[in-house]
Amino acid sequence: MAVNFFSEKIAFKPKQSLKLKTWIKSVASEEGYQVGTLNYVFCDDDYIIETNRQYLQHDYYTDIITFDYTEKDKISGDLVVSLDTVRSNAEKIGVDFNNELCRVIIHGVLHLCGYKDKTEEEEKQMRALEDHHLLKFNFTIV
Repeated sequence: MAVNFFSEKIAFKPKQSLKLKTWIKSVASEEGYQVGTLNYVFCDDDYIIETNRQYLQHDYYTDIITFDYTEKDKISGDLVVSLDTVRSNAEKIGVDFNNELCRVIIHGVLHLCGYKDKTEEEEKQMRALEDHHLLKFNFTIV
C-alpha cells in the first residue's frame, strides 16, 4: 500500500504529505476500497496535454488524467495532475488553489473507486462525494 508523489517539468511536493496520504486512504476505505499503489504526477499544462494526446488521443487540457489499474477492491493507478489547469480553474470558479487541488486529488480516487462523471447525473454525484470528503480535509498541501 503506497501513495507516491512525483513531479514532471515543475518543482512541486505537497506539504503535509503524510496527512494527505492518510486522507486519501481514508476516502478509499470509506468507499469500500483499499489502496494498492497510487502514483500522483504533478505537472504543467504542456506535460498533461502531451500525455492526453499520446495515451488518450485527446487534444485538450485537463486538470487530471487517471490511469486505472484497480483490481477487485484494491485501487491502483497513475494520476497525472496539471497544476496550471488546477490554478486556472480555481481562479475561474473563485476558490482557493489548495481546495481545488485537493478536490482534483480526491476526484481521481473516486474515479478509481468506480465513479464516473460523463452524464449530468454522474457529475452531480461526483461533486457531492467530493464535497463530502473535502469536509474532512482541513490542512494545507501547497
